[in-house]
Amino acid sequence: MPASSLTPRRKAILRAALWSVFVLAVPAPILLLLVFRFVPVPFTPQMALRVLSGRPLHHVWVGRNIAPVLGRAVIASEDERFCFHHGFDWVSIDQAIKAHEDGARLRGASTISQQTARTIFLLPVRSWVRKGIEAWLTVLMEALWPKQRILTAYLNLVDWGHGNFGAEAAARSYFHASAARLTPLEAARLAVVLPDPENWSANRPGPYVRARSGVILGRMGWVIRDRLNACVRH
Repeated sequence: MPASSLTPRRKAILRAALWSVFVLAVPAPILLLLVFRFVPVPFTPQMALRVLSGRPLHHVWVGRNIAPVLGRAVIASEDERFCFHHGFDWVSIDQAIKAHEDGARLRGASTISQQTARTIFLLPVRSWVRKGIEAWLTVLMEALWPKQRILTAYLNLVDWGHGNFGAEAAARSYFHASAARLTPLEAARLAVVLPDPENWSANRPGPYVRARSGVILGRMGWVIRDRLNACVRH
């Protein structure tokens, strides 16, 4: 319908809708990111959905009071170029596309920054629209937050399965210890189960988790050797 044929009421509704989209896309996330750069993120959409569905939830924000080995493990497992990219790992994306063209299943190449933006603002629903919104939020987050804040928020908010959100809840539930006292092996196991925390167990690992944890333990040494965690070292 041409704009000239719209009634005044429909024009007003269209203007209101466009203004709402603009506010939700630009000022609102910028304001929230500026606040959450300094203030703990109280909850995420996924946490809210879990509470509304009546399922148990465990979450404690502990800021940076998390054993450094967990940050190394997550970088080694999820995003080795975390300190060197600006939100998107184009090398991993290119490798995933080439592997898919060769017949492999298309795998995700989300960075820690993308996962953090998704966790804070979006529900875990797969769609191209969500990916587009996630990309925009990642750009904003990388512009407004230092890398240390991105990793801190990620470790404090990510879903570690069975209602445990964040490193403190996961450490206490699976290892009966605080996140500040995680061992390298415990950290490696927590990092390994992140892609499927409901089905992979950190405290009762199956063959895959045990084997993969050994690989991540080795890579954690590379993280220190090659200064892959230089932007977030305590």
